[in-house]
Amino acid sequence: MTKNKLAELMARSLKVREHIIRMTAGGGCFIGASLSCVELMVYLYSELLNIDADDLQNPARDYLFLSKGHDVPALYGTLAELGFIETARLQQHLLAADSVYWHPNRNIPGVEFHSGSLGHLPAVAAGVALDCKLKDQPNQVMVITGDGELNEGSVWESLLVANAYQLNNLTIIVDRNQFQANIRTEELIPLEPLADKFAAFGCAVRTVDGHDLSQLEATFKTLPFSDNKVNVVIANTVRGKGLPSIEARADRWFCAFNDNEILQLLEELHGNKEAIIESESLTVR
Repeated sequence: MTKNKLAELMARSLKVREHIIRMTAGGGCFIGASLSCVELMVYLYSELLNIDADDLQNPARDYLFLSKGHDVPALYGTLAELGFIETARLQQHLLAADSVYWHPNRNIPGVEFHSGSLGHLPAVAAGVALDCKLKDQPNQVMVITGDGELNEGSVWESLLVANAYQLNNLTIIVDRNQFQANIRTEELIPLEPLADKFAAFGCAVRTVDGHDLSQLEATFKTLPFSDNKVNVVIANTVRGKGLPSIEARADRWFCAFNDNEILQLLEELHGNKEAIIESESLTVR
């Protein structure tokens, strides 16, 4: 990746994080998990996926399913930065006048499928990947899951079926931020050794720093990882990435901030350490 391209993607990621922070107003959003998958969203939509905002009906296009639907502020922010939706619509988050809500809605251009009930979209993505295979089409099909979402048995059932059909056009991306809701994954239902578990289900697995854009490119550019296996990318991330006052905080998974707090968080995001606020004063619901 060139320095100019890296700088462009980093700047875009920063803008998406700004959008996420602003969407905590008026009722709040799932800010921690949304911030953890920003680089994944930005890289995939900007550099890898064949998805054109002006040609969403193209049968040769790629697909990305956001199974951990509560991360939708990161998706909305990315779609806005790339021209799928007007940036002004993000200000209507949670208003009855729009469909920009806490979870993905197909009324939003670029959203592939409704999600929110965890564990469902790996199966949907597998079905789309199989359809593309049967039609001998070149589409890549990707689905982003949460690590806590892997507690759902439907995820693993989908992998068994997908590998039975050798769907190497399907990629499962795990946002491995180590949290689910307000507890660490390893404290509730331990997932490790996670890569070994995916391999045991027949997948070709890679592990990457989910915030390192160069690593993401080096990994995703080698797809498919195998001729006959589902691809899995375990992206190690930090919940709340970019905001030191809430990073890796179990109690900072869903937050609603007032206007003054949002301004302070935006300053914190941009590195003004004097503006870092006392996180205990933030409004949490």
